[in-house]
Amino acid sequence: MSEIKTVAVLGMGTMGSGIAQVCAQAGLKTRCYEIKQELVDKGLAMIHKNLDFGLSKGKFTEENVSTAKANLHPSTDLKDLNDVDLVIEAVVEDIAIKQEVFAQLDKICPEHTLLASNTSSLSITEIAAATQRTDRVLGLHFFNPAYLMKLVEVVKGLETSEESVKLAYSFVEKLGKTAVLAKDTPGFIVNLLLIPYLLDAARVYENGLATAVDIDNAMKLGAGYPMGPLTLMDMIGIDVCVKVGDILFDAYHEPKYNVPPLMRRMVMAGHLGRKSGRGFYAY
Repeated sequence: MSEIKTVAVLGMGTMGSGIAQVCAQAGLKTRCYEIKQELVDKGLAMIHKNLDFGLSKGKFTEENVSTAKANLHPSTDLKDLNDVDLVIEAVVEDIAIKQEVFAQLDKICPEHTLLASNTSSLSITEIAAATQRTDRVLGLHFFNPAYLMKLVEVVKGLETSEESVKLAYSFVEKLGKTAVLAKDTPGFIVNLLLIPYLLDAARVYENGLATAVDIDNAMKLGAGYPMGPLTLMDMIGIDVCVKVGDILFDAYHEPKYNVPPLMRRMVMAGHLGRKSGRGFYAY
């Protein structure tokens, strides 16, 4: 295979729908898979809303939007993915679930199909072990919101072939994004550097050293960051930050990856950030 022309995205949550939108806008036939029809519909509604908003602001033309919408093909049957060139998995961040999904995809998809995970911290090599095509499994880690963020981490598992990496790079370029190559280590590049910074910000807040607003303003205006760390965690999801922190701590056993108790209490209370209406801030 010399070029990726058809894509399937598994999981139509925030990340999956964003990835599907980017693929459809790049002119790729895009299968949008979820386990229930209402979840597919919810994901497609998010994409249509984003496209229509972009049209209203003059960022897209009517032709761009109508073509992108026509490239989206909903599905609730994994067997519909039996003719795609690339599958991007964006389901829950759980290694057992991902392995189960990849084992099924391995049986359904053609031999040439690349299987990619949007995982932010789990091992690509471990996910690939559930398949018989370890050379064609890799990570494609997009960032939220996927339709705006320009970076994609291409993660090379222990047995991922150079040909697969080359195809992934061409695909990312076709989406109008920039690829960086990361080895299969927990956290890859971005989260390995970002998570300690976010957890430190939570510790500063937890210890009462500064207010949330002052912490965020200090890093925006003093360090030139586009967004403060507490606002960023609210956008990512406090539960997601806790999960990634725990994965990194289990891998490295370094204090900088140890999640502050406050964040665990926030998750227990359902204060997950923007998606729940309350995190470090109220929404």
